[in-house]
Amino acid sequence: MSAAKGRLDDAITDFSRRQVDVDGTVKTVYVAGAGPAVVLMPEMPGISPDVLRLARWVRDAGFTVHVPSLFGVDGAWPTAESGTEVVRRACVSAEFRAFAGGGTSPVTAWLRGLARRAHAECGGPGVGAIGLCFTGNFALTMALEPAVIAPVVNHPSLPLDDPAGLEISDEDARAVRDRIARDGLKVLAYRFDNDRWCTGQRFAAYRKLLGDAFDGRVLAGSSAGTNPPPFFAEVVESPHSVVTAHLVDEEGHPTLRARDEILAFLAERLTPAGHSTSLQA
Repeated sequence: MSAAKGRLDDAITDFSRRQVDVDGTVKTVYVAGAGPAVVLMPEMPGISPDVLRLARWVRDAGFTVHVPSLFGVDGAWPTAESGTEVVRRACVSAEFRAFAGGGTSPVTAWLRGLARRAHAECGGPGVGAIGLCFTGNFALTMALEPAVIAPVVNHPSLPLDDPAGLEISDEDARAVRDRIARDGLKVLAYRFDNDRWCTGQRFAAYRKLLGDAFDGRVLAGSSAGTNPPPFFAEVVESPHSVVTAHLVDEEGHPTLRARDEILAFLAERLTPAGHSTSLQA
């Protein structure tokens, strides 16, 4: 049990735990479900119970969800102290480019390899990629892999020191734009209107890069859940995580509608005939 107000950590017993080797780099990936593959990347400070709740919704909507462990303690409830330490370590890690001028995070090459493997295993027309917060823009960079055909960019927070910046190199930005023009990809994105980590300036930069292929949806900050885990309440300190930490699991709520829109986006692109994505709230 976590020390944070008695909230329970998640033991992740309903996922298979795999060691996935991509070009000699091995990472843990939690896999569940059946159907086309979706790679769901964690937000800071790791694969939290809220991230796993979203993963289960993706699984239950008819997909094989792959959740790679990129930082933090898998399944842990996000406390302020432990979460802050995870952020510090990630910001100096060679795998990530947290600040302006750093370009594309090297870990995205590993994630593209994961997408290729997942597509080969699960079949279907392609793979979905969902990024959250620190990994938000990774879903866009993963579109450099041809198998990735449904990128979802949620409240991307990088670079941390430039609210109008994008965490991507100029070369990769051109390649992504070319692929979108060639293949007609769409990029779905979400943020709260008063999010201090994912600003309107950042969404404007995405729109400038991607044009009409960028479907950036903005929710009122007043709709964010008011009782997020301590890391989000004490460190993030603003509405931020639309479909995880700040989601309100009530029928008709804007954040739950955002979840349903994401599931419908995945279904439209990953299943040729489409399928129902309705879930019990």
